[in-house]
Amino acid sequence: MPILYRVDGAVARITLNRPEKRNALNEELIGALKDSFALAAEDEQVRVVLLAASGIDFCSGADLGALDRAAEQGVLDHLATARELADVFLAMRHHPKPIVAAVRGRAFAGGCGLATACDIILAAESAQFGYPEVKIGFIPAMVMAILRRSVSEKRAFEMLTTGDPIGAAEAQTIGLINRVFPDAIFDASVETYVEALASKSSSALTLTKNLLYHIDGLTFDAAIEAGAHANALARMTEDARRGIERFARKK
Repeated sequence: MPILYRVDGAVARITLNRPEKRNALNEELIGALKDSFALAAEDEQVRVVLLAASGIDFCSGADLGALDRAAEQGVLDHLATARELADVFLAMRHHPKPIVAAVRGRAFAGGCGLATACDIILAAESAQFGYPEVKIGFIPAMVMAILRRSVSEKRAFEMLTTGDPIGAAEAQTIGLINRVFPDAIFDASVETYVEALASKSSSALTLTKNLLYHIDGLTFDAAIEAGAHANALARMTEDARRGIERFARKK
């Protein structure tokens, strides 16, 4: 099975499961990944999605063997294949639950894009991130839109054109990832972080994610107006009503 999926409490756990191929992205894995995100979106029990990987590396990117076999296909065939992965990135962006990546080892090329497409990235101190596509005459295309929203333009340009990997500490410094944990306590640290996030209001998490990404391309005035609408919706949720009542009682 290219993907392992299970739900523990309020956390849906999606695990890339091609360790012998460094979890390289092929058609089967991409399809299973898309299906898993859809399952988590529909499950009312789930508040947070955790994306992790089997083996020593998070994901090495596209399966180059599959790409080589498809080299003689026409542009429409290549476009259809590219759109399968694009659909996964879009599903993650529009997913109603926060998606957290737990990265051990290497997250390269499309694998780095997959991690960066998550809302939060937690990394082991020995993890590496990079876009080496330029070294084989290829380009990190769809993932560019995600990287550009995470780091400065110049850092994005450097990563994309040199193809050189960076360590977890540097990735955190430039804003590519959120937290770095020591290798020895990485799994426990991830569990603590994810459980804390999953304890938050489900409606507040969903509304926050939706609004943050919705205002991405809006003018300031339009973003404030969108915020006003989200504010009104949030006040009407059961979680907010209970939270306000608890706060008022304390006062």
